[in-house]
Order: sequence, then C-alpha cells, then structure tokens
Amino acid sequence: MTNASQARSSMIEGQLRPNNINDENVIEAIASVNREKFVPKAFAGVAYVDEDIRVAEGRYLMEPMVFGRLLSEAHIKPTDLVLDIACGTGYSSAVLARLAEAVVALEEDDGLVETGTAVLAEEACDNVAVVKGDITAGLAKQGPYDLIFINGMVDDVPQTLLEQLSENGRLVCVLNDRGVGKASLVTYKDKVRGVRTLFDAAIPPLAAFARKEEFSF
Repeated sequence: MTNASQARSSMIEGQLRPNNINDENVIEAIASVNREKFVPKAFAGVAYVDEDIRVAEGRYLMEPMVFGRLLSEAHIKPTDLVLDIACGTGYSSAVLARLAEAVVALEEDDGLVETGTAVLAEEACDNVAVVKGDITAGLAKQGPYDLIFINGMVDDVPQTLLEQLSENGRLVCVLNDRGVGKASLVTYKDKVRGVRTLFDAAIPPLAAFARKEEFSF
C-alpha cells in the first residue's frame, strides 16, 4: 500500500465514518479518487488532512468530513446529471463522477479549467465536462440538473441556479447564516424554494456569491 492510499484509508476511517458518513457508495467514490493529484505538488503530503486545502485564489478542496456529509445528504443516483459549481482543480467533480451519470464542472478561471480538464483526464473521469463560465449564472443550456453542488460558502443561492434544477432536483451548499456556515439542502418545486439545514459547516466563502451591499441615502 502506498503512502497516499494509506492516507486515504486513514481519512475514511478517521474522519468520515466517525462522523456518520456510512453511505458505502459515497465511501467507495471517495476511496477511488486520488485526492493528492488535485492539489499543488507542495501540498500532496497533506492532501488528506481534515482541513480545507487552498488550490488557487478563492478555491479550496473542501474539508473531507464536510464534503462527505454533503454528498451523503445529496442522495445521488447513478442516473443523475450534476452541475458542479466552482470545481477548482476538479476533485469534487471526480468524486461526483463516480456517483452520477454525468457531471458538468463549471469554473471561471482559464488556468483552473485547463488544470481541471487535464487532471480529470488523467483520472479517467470520462463522464465529466469542464466548462468555463460565470459560476453564479450556472449553465442552463446543459440542464436541467438533478443535483447542483456548490464548492464553498455562499451568502445566498441565486434564483437563476434554482431554475436550472429538474422537477425533483436539489442543490447542496453551505449557506452563510450571519457568519455561521449551515450546510443546506435547497429545493425548488412548483416555483417554491425550500431550504433544509443539515449541519454546521465552516468552509471558505466563494467571493462571487457575496451579498451585494445596499446603499441608502
């Protein structure tokens, strides 16, 4: 067993299972992805620690426990089409690809799009398409999506994204509730938004989803 596979096993047994992440499909998906390939080489040795790992300006690999719990709560089916927002270097997309039928990975930065495409190809993620675009706008032309996954804490979920969900679609993210991160499951059925809080989660924010300050005179 290599050092990386040992670290991956330790992450699963020491971080995921003790936090009630026991969905074997999720466990197997995470176990099958080389997390160390999606971080800068200098951070490969700490790729499996229980912290968010910065991979680019404003982009992080989410803490494994939070990531795993979000995946478990999403109840991903093998027929699902997933939109992975702010995919960074593509780690979340690689794991989602093991659970869903197809993944559209959305990023804004040319460098991240290039890096993500290359690493996902190396990891044989043939059912992932990395696309450059506005992460707050989504990608309606490829939808509707059964699941939208947002990588980072957001102040709110834009209506534009909710309208890209399929009839029984769901969106998982971490919402900023007055400075406290709340992992949430968001639905949009019959034009009614529903939000269910899942657990507390402290992860870095996505600047693009920051609430615009209103000025009063």
